[in-house]
Amino acid sequence: MKLHLIKIVCVALLVASCKPKHWQVNKVVGKQIEITDSLTGKAEIEAFIKPYRDHVNKDLDSTLSYAVATYSKKDGELNTAIGNLFADVVFEQANPVFLERTGNNIDMVLLNHGGIRAIISEGPVSARTAYSIMPFENSIVVVGLKGSQINELITYLAQKKTAHPIAKLQLVLDSNYQVKTATISGNPINPEHTYYVATNDYLYSGGDNMSFFKPNESVAVLNYKIRHALIDYFKKTDTINPISDNRFIKLNN
Repeated sequence: MKLHLIKIVCVALLVASCKPKHWQVNKVVGKQIEITDSLTGKAEIEAFIKPYRDHVNKDLDSTLSYAVATYSKKDGELNTAIGNLFADVVFEQANPVFLERTGNNIDMVLLNHGGIRAIISEGPVSARTAYSIMPFENSIVVVGLKGSQINELITYLAQKKTAHPIAKLQLVLDSNYQVKTATISGNPINPEHTYYVATNDYLYSGGDNMSFFKPNESVAVLNYKIRHALIDYFKKTDTINPISDNRFIKLNN
């Protein structure tokens, strides 16, 4: 693939007058310079960079865990093994942080299907795996929502019919994609109760049309990137073996 670099040339004219002389831009000319494989790097620059590149690659490629199969976000209609892993990891890694800071536990997790950018391949799992599947700088935030807003969240999930990763919430739809039951940790949702929902800063800001996070009862910014939560989880987990389950399903009759 060819890349292009645009070189900007500014032509300045000296304006002659009895006043002090000033420079001004007269015109801007663009010239396209092709960058192809025929261009070679400077040996001294490559020699300088190589130790740093080797060190970074070693850190990224060191085996942290092992995946027993290959997992893709295309594996299911409403929940997938990789999506469930994402949501469960966020809960497991973020809840101790949130509990220590606020004295409260996270009640549920909601992430977005589109945020999963790669598969987890069978075999060694490394930090590079985490960077591949989560290349964005998204951080975890925990939002306090009334049960009435949780119901808006549930309506959104039912209407989207997408395997957005969730944890601690169980949602059952009928054959027409209407909500049949919805519970958090096995309990009915109380419209007046405040629930603490872990998500990412992109969704909190309205990404994927998730407008139900505002207004809210509270917001806790954990300064903990989802990618780092994944890496921390991989480091402490010998074998990765997530499954699709009944946390978000549709009945056939």
